Amino acid sequence: MSENIYSRRLTQLKAVLSNQKLDGIYITNLTNVRYISGFTGSSGSCLITMDKEYFFTDGRYLTQSKNEVKGFRCVIGNDSHLKMMAKENLMSDGISIGFESDFVSVNLFESIKNSFPKVKWEKTSRIIETLAAVKDETELDALRTAVEITDQVYTEVLPMIKVGVTEKEIANELSFRYRAYGDGEAYSPIVATGPNSALPHAVSGDRPFAKGDFIVIDAAAKYAGYHADMTRTPVVGEATDRHREIYEIVREAQQKGLNGVKAGLACKEADALTRTHIEAAGYGEYYIHSTGHGLGLEIHTMPRLSAMSTDTLQENYVVTIEPGIYIPEFGGVRIEDDVMIQKDGCEVLNQTTRHRSNICFSVPSYFSLITKAS
Repeated sequence: MSENIYSRRLTQLKAVLSNQKLDGIYITNLTNVRYISGFTGSSGSCLITMDKEYFFTDGRYLTQSKNEVKGFRCVIGNDSHLKMMAKENLMSDGISIGFESDFVSVNLFESIKNSFPKVKWEKTSRIIETLAAVKDETELDALRTAVEITDQVYTEVLPMIKVGVTEKEIANELSFRYRAYGDGEAYSPIVATGPNSALPHAVSGDRPFAKGDFIVIDAAAKYAGYHADMTRTPVVGEATDRHREIYEIVREAQQKGLNGVKAGLACKEADALTRTHIEAAGYGEYYIHSTGHGLGLEIHTMPRLSAMSTDTLQENYVVTIEPGIYIPEFGGVRIEDDVMIQKDGCEVLNQTTRHRSNICFSVPSYFSLITKAS
């Protein structure tokens, strides 16, 4: 990303700090460090004041930080970041500095206070995350590419599904291709068949596919650090009436979500779009997670599309819409797409079909009929 992008993010951050009457912020969460500075390593922190920006790391990242971190003064050494900060005498007595209370442990906070006892340390929550939720064009391009890779890999791997192939074998094929085409898998692929598909976050194992199994396939690519997310649920062999009923309820619920989300909609109302349909169909007790979540430099970011959320959708949020029904001992269905929130609706980024006539039949039929989703 260009230096201008990080300069713009710093300007936005400082405006928020000013509104909260803070003189600066100490950033320790690595995802937030990456968002504000561009650093992709495993050890770094940032101190940002109204007139200066400092980045701290150790000697392992001397070259990497020079290449990635622009506009910051880089402080590199073998001491703790707090000790390096103290040696540089970077903070005046009495100033108010925010810290990321969602990520700072009790021990780290004690170290921060003891290192700078005359600084007023103030709790902050989700400052960077709120800024990062609204995607710029560079981020949207990265997310679109991650989704395109995800769609491509599904078209390559789904034809490999047949009776006797195991969950783990398909999961490995997915991971291999995501690493070949992008930055790797956005998360460990979930391939869950039969009763395992009733576990929303099942771990892919050695269970072989059998006729009559739902297969929940939740796997996606990462590109330029940005995470896609997609789930499809085909059936091995011919789908029964029960398969078709459950699948269609979930598909209709998801379509209601896709049709209804837009900027200005409360996230709890977005959750209700899918939940009320599944409840009305008599399967409410089997819908055991929220409707969706934000996407970005992590797979789960704000906002949360849940009944408990206090967030509101904004333009250029990228979120998932992923209702599901999970029936113990039988199986589950989840259909998930990534969408960009717009003023009057949303843009669905995924293209892999979710229509029942293409998904919820025998696996060979699914592959011969795969089409672009409308």
